[in-house]
Amino acid sequence: MKRIELDIVALSHSVTQSHNYAVVLGERRGQRRLPIVIGSFEAQAIAVAMERMVPNRPLTHDLFKNTLDTFGIELREVVINNLLDGIFYARLVCVKNGETFEIDSRTSDAIAMAVRFECPIYTYDFILEAAGVILDDPDQEAVGADVRTEDMPGNDKFESFSMDALHRRLQEVLEAEDYETAARIRDELKRREEKD
Repeated sequence: MKRIELDIVALSHSVTQSHNYAVVLGERRGQRRLPIVIGSFEAQAIAVAMERMVPNRPLTHDLFKNTLDTFGIELREVVINNLLDGIFYARLVCVKNGETFEIDSRTSDAIAMAVRFECPIYTYDFILEAAGVILDDPDQEAVGADVRTEDMPGNDKFESFSMDALHRRLQEVLEAEDYETAARIRDELKRREEKD
């Protein structure tokens, strides 16, 4: 079976399933997108790693990465290998001392680990055929209203905050371990820095 490499193209609140999020994976060499509904903790774990935030204490996925690193196990790649009854299945492909082994994983956890290890994410054509969507507009970054990052909870209207207020608020939410809001604040700070 031909493997297809995917990139994370969006992470946001899911409109179709309240209290959940959607991570959208995009075909690296194509227009198909694979939206996957995930829980809020997994969305936070992915967002924290994508934003390169360092929590005060390691999150579960950070702990797992640290454990693998300590024992000399490299996460080589993540493979979303099946889709049954609307549920995605994934495998972590690991290497230790030249030996390759695979670990079964929930897809959301596998993606959170892939971001931390900066390893590729793959799937198969039959999964994209069954659950993928094709963008009409190649410049479109998201798949409908379900994946707009500005819809994520915790997105107070930060554009009205002063820079000092943003920095104070960022410190507060980091101390409260509210990494989703911290990511939104960092996005606003980054947007303003690029504007100047």
